[in-house]
Parts: sequence; structure tokens; C-alpha cells
Amino acid sequence: MGQTVLVTGSSRGIGRAIALKFAVEGWSVVLNCARSLDRLQDVRHEIEERTGQACLVCPGDVGNYEQALGIFSEIERRLGGVDLLVNNAGVSHIGLLQDMSADEWQDLLNTNLSSVFYCSKLAVPYMLSKKKGRIINISSVWGNVGASCEVAYSASKGGVNALTRALAKELAPSNIQVNAVACGAIETEMNQFLSASERQELMEEIPAGRCGDPQEVAQMVYQLALAPSYLTGQVITLDGGWI
Repeated sequence: MGQTVLVTGSSRGIGRAIALKFAVEGWSVVLNCARSLDRLQDVRHEIEERTGQACLVCPGDVGNYEQALGIFSEIERRLGGVDLLVNNAGVSHIGLLQDMSADEWQDLLNTNLSSVFYCSKLAVPYMLSKKKGRIINISSVWGNVGASCEVAYSASKGGVNALTRALAKELAPSNIQVNAVACGAIETEMNQFLSASERQELMEEIPAGRCGDPQEVAQMVYQLALAPSYLTGQVITLDGGWI
């Protein structure tokens, strides 16, 4: 039987690239996003055209536990469960800490961190029943070192890193591996706010001299999905030598 992967936040950018990569490699893919439903359907159609196989679309906000529960109930009904969970859903916030509202803080934490907790909690029972499984979290270099004017984002990704390491220890005896990819500057819509001069300054800071491509993140995630089971609890930095 084939394996199933759920990619949260898979309507665009890194999530879209990850979903396409696994579909091309023969996995059954579950797509998810909270808002960009038209784009999510576009990804579904692209997968079906390129692979000839259908994929399951489960829209909903994974930062809301009730909606996450509904998504996993649908997956259980249709597919049994997921062999691999890729926690990719995320948002950014640029600005001074003192200017950020409490609601903005909570919304960001729900999307970036609580979603990882909810989805992992809901994915693990099926993995335990199979005595194997993998969870891969998409993090950021700012979760490693922090960034000025991105305090909430940095805090949320630091939480993802800590959750990754702790959950890996908890699940290792059950043959479930948990790892994360801490991305640097990746060519996505999240970075489109940069001006031409700011972008040039950034390129000069990165030893590789360029932003990463979403397909490179997808390749890294795919390699982690196939990595030896002894590899767990790792936060792997993918940033062109930047940080």
C-alpha cells in the first residue's frame, strides 16, 4: 500500500512545493489551507494532471483545534490516517513588539505553533497503531537566533524547534521520528515586502548569494521522510550558509 502525507498550508510557496514533490514520488497527498481555497484547488488539479491520481482536499484552520479535529476525522474516514505529517502552515508579522496587538500575537501563535501541537496530537494515534511514522516541522532560522521586528514570529518558531526536540524524545521508543527544517530566506510571497535595495543587501549577507527555492525545501523534506529512523530530534538549517 502507498503512503499518505498531510501537508498543512499547501496552497502556495513551500507547502505547495512539498505537496507536489510527494505526489510526483507516488505518495497519496492530503492538501490543506485555511483561506486560499481557489489556490488549493489549483494545486489539486496540478497534482492530478501530473500524476494521474486524485488527492484529498481538507480545508480548515489547523490553528483551531475543532477545525483540526474535523480535518483528521475526514482523513481517518477516507484514508485511515497519515504516515507523514508536514506541519508547514505559518504566517509572519513584521513590526515592533510594542505595536503588535494581543489579538495579532495570539493569531500568530495559533497558526505557527498551536497548529503543530494540534496536528501532531491528532496524527500520532494512527502512527502508534502502525508502530511507525514521521513528523516534519517547517521552522525558520529566526527560531534559532531571533530577529528584530519579528519577535512573535521568532518566538513561535523557537517554540516549534523546542517542540520538535522534545516530541522526538517522547516518540522515539515508538519508532516515530520528529525533525524540523529551519529555513532561511526562501523565494516565497512571505518575502515580497522587501524593496529592491533591501533584497540586494540580503543577497550580500547570504554566502550562497541568493534566496533558496521552495523546491529545495521540498527536496530536503522528502529526504528526511526517507532518512534512517535513527535520525530524530534534529532541527536542520537550510539557509545557504547565512546564519
